[in-house]
Amino acid sequence: MTNANASPDVLESDACYLALKTHDARFDGSFFTAVTSTGIYCRPVCRVKLPRRENCRFFRHAAQAEAEGFRPCLRCRPELAPRPMGTANWSTEDASRILAQQAARLIDEPDAWTDEGPGAAQIAARLGVSDRHLRRIFEAQFGVSPLQYLQTRRLLAAKQLIADTRLPMTQVALASGFASVRRFNAAFVEHYGLNPSALRRAGGAEGGDGRAIEVRLGFRPPYDPNAMLGFFARRALRGVESITAEDGKVPTAGKNAKAPAPAFTRLARTLRVQHGAQVHAGWLQLRFDMAREQMLLSVSDSLAPVLPVVISRARAMLDIDADPMAINAALHEAFPHGDGLRVPGTVDGFELAVRAVLGQQITVAAARTLGSRLVEAFGEPIATPIDGLDRLFPTPAAIAAASGDALGQLGIVRQRQAALHALARAAAEGRLPLHAGADVPSTIAALQELPGIGAWTAQYIAMRALRWPDAFPAGDVALQKALGVSTARAASEASQAWRPWRSYAVLRAWHAPVPSTPSAEPTAADIPSTPTAGLTA
Repeated sequence: MTNANASPDVLESDACYLALKTHDARFDGSFFTAVTSTGIYCRPVCRVKLPRRENCRFFRHAAQAEAEGFRPCLRCRPELAPRPMGTANWSTEDASRILAQQAARLIDEPDAWTDEGPGAAQIAARLGVSDRHLRRIFEAQFGVSPLQYLQTRRLLAAKQLIADTRLPMTQVALASGFASVRRFNAAFVEHYGLNPSALRRAGGAEGGDGRAIEVRLGFRPPYDPNAMLGFFARRALRGVESITAEDGKVPTAGKNAKAPAPAFTRLARTLRVQHGAQVHAGWLQLRFDMAREQMLLSVSDSLAPVLPVVISRARAMLDIDADPMAINAALHEAFPHGDGLRVPGTVDGFELAVRAVLGQQITVAAARTLGSRLVEAFGEPIATPIDGLDRLFPTPAAIAAASGDALGQLGIVRQRQAALHALARAAAEGRLPLHAGADVPSTIAALQELPGIGAWTAQYIAMRALRWPDAFPAGDVALQKALGVSTARAASEASQAWRPWRSYAVLRAWHAPVPSTPSAEPTAADIPSTPTAGLTA
């Protein structure tokens, strides 16, 4: 329908109006419709009365609509839409466009924010350019300044907190990135023409008083939820994660591998979020509403102050911001049966890295056993209303302080002990950011400098924790077998046509049924020696 990174002036308006008319969820978050007669902008899936064509203006980003004076719809709630991936093809896109998209990615990723927030000056310094140059290329790409883009992101995050929680307005302001309540109130009234307290009275939030916060988040079809939840079910750690099947039972992974895969309906887990000097712990629960193309997210009240971060991590964990039309255009011909597959992420990059190290050269079941023992020995207890969830994953400090003897008693060999200690120290000291806002090339290089972490493990971490859509563990023999090649070089050459979506190609290749082949990579992470270990094992 549209170029995924087109400016607002070149959006195909007639095609956008058709998507709006049919409420096509494939385009949710890809553009927003502003109605001049009401001053409101909506998602394509909004169920309000269809506006007249001549009253519609179409924008690629919510910030562009708000810069033109339009307010977000209170019914479809633009803050719940899937985010545009904005992934540049590194071999063909110009440098300015890539730089602007990297800046937007940092603004969109709460885990990348410093205590001062993702200001234009901080982002420019991070990207190695001047503040003036960043503003120029950002406005050329997105039609708004970095400050306007950031302001919209903060206001929509605040709007979500107001609608879905009973947090005091002071906490809402701070959690959404405002330096003071005064600035928050002024920005809210200026942009939306409504006092924050009035919006809360109109919306009737259900959170607060110890009750779970309920949020609906849209995704673009096609999506295979059973494959995604099945992936997590086979790797679930005791006390930390619980995946429930359609019959209401928690399946026992590793038993009766030839039996048909159960239909999974719910994923629940504990998590810890550090926000500045404060640490918040709690639980989340995820379910799918396929009829509405939505994910239902329940979050414990204890995590309300960091709800924007939790939502961002939940989105990444189930990869609901992926753009299947762009991905399938590149991959469908080579992998025709994988259109609904997504790349499983994580809510904690350090946890994922530890599990990757534990899973080197052993089966998924064995890695799960080691991970569960690690949680039992070093994880903090936590009370939750969900059966089986009673532990938090160990902190970097806890693993760094663990003795070799203590780790050895869990069955972790010396080589893995050294890797875990080095990884934990780097994370605890802040030298190794493991989230979607991290710089991918430098993080991969830093990972491979640690003892016991090779190229496969680093690429696997980049794929799942850094959310890099172009990660590619070319040395994996299972992947080579699925691609019909015998060397890493041949696999890399074959993959060039799939850039920048090679992470998705890897998942589809692992999903394809091929004969068992042992992996050749000495540090292959979190995958057993069979090539179907991805989503089908």
